[in-house]
Amino acid sequence: MNRLGELERAIMDVLWESPEPLTVRQVSGQLTERDLAHTTVMTVLDRLAKKGFARRGRDGRAWRYRAAETREAYVTELMLNALDQTGDRQAALARFVRSGRGGAGAAPGTGSTRPASPG
Repeated sequence: MNRLGELERAIMDVLWESPEPLTVRQVSGQLTERDLAHTTVMTVLDRLAKKGFARRGRDGRAWRYRAAETREAYVTELMLNALDQTGDRQAALARFVRSGRGGAGAAPGTGSTRPASPG
């Protein structure tokens, strides 16, 4: 799976947050912190569709875009690809959990894999 570039990620964030397909103009309107030309957003959305990250359908003369998969599915693929690059998946996962950023082994709200101390 390809990683998303900075602008692609910003556009995908808009698509992931939307419950319904969006036009190029609607996506542009959500990217208020960036001064992007309409054609730039259109080109990036077209490329995201060709790469399989977005799906599009006609709505009159306009295209409407939606995310092809959830953000979680994308992140899962990134993680699996990273794990494929290691020689020992178990060791990599164990180190990730021990780092305190793994979440699953962390005590709630602590970021630590150690049990929360009472009181």
